[in-house]
Amino acid sequence: MSSNPPDRTWLVAVAAALWGTDGLLRLPLAEALPAATVVFWEHLLVVLVLSPLIPGAFRALRRCGPREWLAVLAIGGGSSALATAMFTAAFKLGDPVTPLVLQKLQPVFAVLAAYFVLRERVRPGYAFFAIPALLGAWLLAFKDPLNIQLAAAKAALLAIGAAVLWAAGTVLGRLLSTELAPKEVTTLRFTVGLPVAAGIVAYQGGGFAVGWDNALGLILLALVPGLLALSLYYLGLRSTPAARATLAELAFPVTAAVIGVSFLNAQLSGTQWLGLAVVVLSVTSLGWHEKVTRQPMVLEPPHGRAHRRDEERTPDPQRQ
Repeated sequence: MSSNPPDRTWLVAVAAALWGTDGLLRLPLAEALPAATVVFWEHLLVVLVLSPLIPGAFRALRRCGPREWLAVLAIGGGSSALATAMFTAAFKLGDPVTPLVLQKLQPVFAVLAAYFVLRERVRPGYAFFAIPALLGAWLLAFKDPLNIQLAAAKAALLAIGAAVLWAAGTVLGRLLSTELAPKEVTTLRFTVGLPVAAGIVAYQGGGFAVGWDNALGLILLALVPGLLALSLYYLGLRSTPAARATLAELAFPVTAAVIGVSFLNAQLSGTQWLGLAVVVLSVTSLGWHEKVTRQPMVLEPPHGRAHRRDEERTPDPQRQ
């Protein structure tokens, strides 16, 4: 007996909208503390909250194969610790909107990662959406796209690097969702990410100490766009294909850009507004195309790994 789980794309979008509040909390912390220190405390606070779930999460992971172990390491070390540190550092080098809106490129990277990891096929027509998105990102990244300042280039590269790692996290999270419960994936993500975040602090020599005046901001950052958002995200991702989930995640940069312009005193040049419009239009068009067409740009394999595992889980008593 098998039935398709309900689609929870909307839940992924709700989680992404919570991520959009990140800038309000992260920008003051990024100005007061080293980026790696902020990320370390984010992970530490969440791990303390989730500590009762850690033994069970690792017991579940032990039943998985090497592929899942590598996915957990990549998500915890790369998509969680390293990507967040890069994203936080981008705030110090550029304006508060560009790093947020450059996350619009995440679907482009996620679809490519899904092709290699989940064997989702990409049609040649995908380039009609990806190329304008990349050009729009170039316009968005720099106030004057023909006169690039070094600091702006570094901020853009850091933000795009974070988008690449988060895109990989979307795909690998979808892979793990066929074997682990959402709470287990969330727990493993932060637990594995914590020592990596500590290693980044030690390598950069930024120090672990924070003042009490930063405590409330760190707690809110860890629990709202951190733990709460990721818990909802992995719950939704369990029954949402990676290609569609990464489009739902666009609620993050949209919300973040509005907050940045409205509350963080950010200002965009004319070419940056044009770039924002091009990126939004390109990626939104891709999402609309995937939803309504009978020939989507991205196709999940009809007998892929994830599908086989979903079919195998219920009738096999040894998996209980």
